[in-house]
Amino acid sequence: MWDIVLDAFLDTFKVFPFLLLIYVLIEILEHRTSFTQNRKILQGELAPLIGSATGLVPQCGFSVMAAKLYDGGFIRTGTLLAVFIATSDEALIIMLSELSTAGAIMPLILIKLALAVGVGYLVNFLLNNEKLTEVGLLPDAHPHGHAHDNKSDLYVYLLSPLLHSLKVTLYLLIINLVFGFVIASLGEEMIASVMIGGPYLQPLITALIGLIPNCASSVILTGSYINGGILFGSFVGGLCSNAGLGLVVLLKNPKNLKRNILLIVTLYAVAVVAGIAINGCMSLLNMF
Repeated sequence: MWDIVLDAFLDTFKVFPFLLLIYVLIEILEHRTSFTQNRKILQGELAPLIGSATGLVPQCGFSVMAAKLYDGGFIRTGTLLAVFIATSDEALIIMLSELSTAGAIMPLILIKLALAVGVGYLVNFLLNNEKLTEVGLLPDAHPHGHAHDNKSDLYVYLLSPLLHSLKVTLYLLIINLVFGFVIASLGEEMIASVMIGGPYLQPLITALIGLIPNCASSVILTGSYINGGILFGSFVGGLCSNAGLGLVVLLKNPKNLKRNILLIVTLYAVAVVAGIAINGCMSLLNMF
């Protein structure tokens, strides 16, 4: 028992320095760039492409920004979905700190980018009559919503990343402990043979987990993939529906409840189809 606990602690905390470094770098990039000030591009022809690219940044703040702009009629539905599908919250950060999953990072990014751009442009084409608010009336769209206003540099660039890193590390520790005890109890061969749901049912479950508006959902999905609990396609499907707190922002407005539910159902359906398709292709190619 204690061997399992010790292994879980070691596997988790060796990741912590990398998480902290990456979060510090993200804060520096976010506070030293002015991308969100150039707002005309949010309504232009390149909007789904740019939305997809920004969604790939490992920070759920961009999905919150997109949801706020969409709720005010400043961006189109396809652009919002592009950001949501591309968003992966903490997943890429954890994968960057784990050598065992380094090879899966680029395929994950390319698949999510292609899917986000494709769905974004398709939906904007199908809903080409959407009316938008004038660009000049766009509100402040900083990803953090000024959460760091009036904070010292020490807080913004060190304390905040440290707290975030500790939070993610705690989630990872819990997941590693759970998987450690499950594997010890059932055995690795049995786990592999009865992977929850199999390649065609797994994405239904992981995409549902991805809809949970908390960074814990992306940590759960990533931890499960790293530990061999879910297949790559299921992992991708879960992250495609992982729009983070952006979904909370949408659901706060009861006036557009039907529209918001339809958006969530669409996001879930895209994630499930993507996950099943990837698992199916990998099965045909005997890649698992």
